[in-house]
Amino acid sequence: MDRLAAMTAFVTVAELRSFAAAARRLRLSPPAVTRLVAALEDQLAIRLLQRTTRSVTLTGAGARYLERSRRILADVEDAERATRAESNDPTGRLLVAAPNVFGRREVAPLVSDYLTRYPAVICELELADRLVNLIDDRIDIAVRIGVLEDSSLRSRSVGATRRVVVASPAYLARQKRLRSLDDLKTHTVIQFTALSPTAEWRFHCDGEERRIPVTARLVTNSADAAIEHAERGSGLAMVLGYQVADLVKAGRLEVVLVKYEPPPLPIQLVHASNRYYSANVRTFIEMTVATRNWQFVDF
Repeated sequence: MDRLAAMTAFVTVAELRSFAAAARRLRLSPPAVTRLVAALEDQLAIRLLQRTTRSVTLTGAGARYLERSRRILADVEDAERATRAESNDPTGRLLVAAPNVFGRREVAPLVSDYLTRYPAVICELELADRLVNLIDDRIDIAVRIGVLEDSSLRSRSVGATRRVVVASPAYLARQKRLRSLDDLKTHTVIQFTALSPTAEWRFHCDGEERRIPVTARLVTNSADAAIEHAERGSGLAMVLGYQVADLVKAGRLEVVLVKYEPPPLPIQLVHASNRYYSANVRTFIEMTVATRNWQFVDF
């Protein structure tokens, strides 16, 4: 029995709660995954998983063994990464994660350039607005917009972006001009929930945060939808600067309430501090710093 292969099969089944799903992830047949887990249980002389026709659950011993197995597999992966890192030539897999809009507009072209420069690398680009877990999702490097709350991550600042309120010139021409935050009460609001999940917008006034309740006529989790709605003259939208910088420069949108904007958010490349600094991660960071200008503050 290949002990590491059996551990990997067990951990995958335990995490997905399914032998079939584990087989798909591991690119094995379901019987092969079943044999690996059964061989591991025979070797340990203990039941790790409770199986029924509808579910797979951990036994008490299985839950304890799962944590130890995860650590062992992580150590093995670290050892492999350390060996690869000794080479100056990037090779193998690189999994990059980024927010949806920023990923499409900025990171995807960067990945394309990176793969052209380093043909031995196979890159996976995962775009999602959720906060991915670098360890659990096996992400090598992620683009994060905002202040990091996880101090265990290593980061490299590569830019910054404002949070702005925008509207079309046509909308502003027919509405009362916004001179203060209180004027928001008389305006139509488009709420982009990825930036403002609750029905309030956050500003800075006299050095303090001020939260203004808003009643939106359109609520969406899509930045593109919110921006297009604003561009059509349908109201005010609070979005990130990089999402509208080109439209503002082209005169299709205007930024309002500038003096009440909160401080810019940092744009950072992050990776797990308990991972070896592989050649892939190192060269991706170096290329980003050398070839990209992700400062979306002055526009």
